[in-house]
Amino acid sequence: MFSIIFNKKSTIASGVIGLNERNIKLIYPNNPKKHYPLADDKVLTKEILHQYHIPCAETYAVIEYNSDIKEAWESCKHYPSVAIKPANGCGGGGIKILKKNKKGNWICNGKMITDREVFQHMASIIMGFFSLGSHDRVLIEECIEPHPFFHEIYPQGVPDFRIITLNKIPLMGMLRMPTDRSDGKANLHQNGVGIGIDMKEGRLLEVYDGKEYSNHHPDSTFLVNGTPIPYWKEILEISVATAKAFPLNYLGIDIVIDKNKGPQIMEINVRPGLGIQLVNKTGLKEVIKQAI
Repeated sequence: MFSIIFNKKSTIASGVIGLNERNIKLIYPNNPKKHYPLADDKVLTKEILHQYHIPCAETYAVIEYNSDIKEAWESCKHYPSVAIKPANGCGGGGIKILKKNKKGNWICNGKMITDREVFQHMASIIMGFFSLGSHDRVLIEECIEPHPFFHEIYPQGVPDFRIITLNKIPLMGMLRMPTDRSDGKANLHQNGVGIGIDMKEGRLLEVYDGKEYSNHHPDSTFLVNGTPIPYWKEILEISVATAKAFPLNYLGIDIVIDKNKGPQIMEINVRPGLGIQLVNKTGLKEVIKQAI
């Protein structure tokens, strides 16, 4: 794919990092395997973020055993909305966003959901349905309310920024956004789109849908290219603070902008994907050479 996209710009193509090179030169020397759980387990990640007072969604409950589900859920039912996640899930699998309607009933994806269905979903998480069959924990946390900035581009789902850091330095970023085809997910491999970022200016660039580039979201006419990103300085600051808080030197840091609280860390990744190079039409190799 890289050769197809970049074949007209050999200098860029030569700067693109592939999977093997990423593993050998970036991941293995910078991310000790013993520390992977700090990123892969969302509960452990949140504990460190809370410890260093780095902005992130408030943790409402952590459930490790089926016998604890009912009591933990009862303690969370007074909140107007919650996010239920598998601690060790990936790619957005197993995440449910629940919000109360005017009658006080829980709504998920536009449909009413019963306590029994919530319990069944939590039990599935604990049994490892979303974490390759291994025992997992349920994380119930504050529900992020996306900043109005995103609504102009596309009003559905929860978009996030992916910032790549090496040795605590932010190298490259993109905005990942859901589409009509992605079922609320912002992940690129689930039909979301990536929008490049001018890291110095804090402005959005072109939209990449996995096949072609455009100046607007595929389900919107709002012109994206050149749009300034709110809280850009703060986004970079919490990216650096997060990178400093973990004993991992090469990270993909996911950040959301909450309507009321501003930028919040969503999660971190020790094996960030390489599609960000396609989104930005720039190879990581050259960016690293300039930054480090």
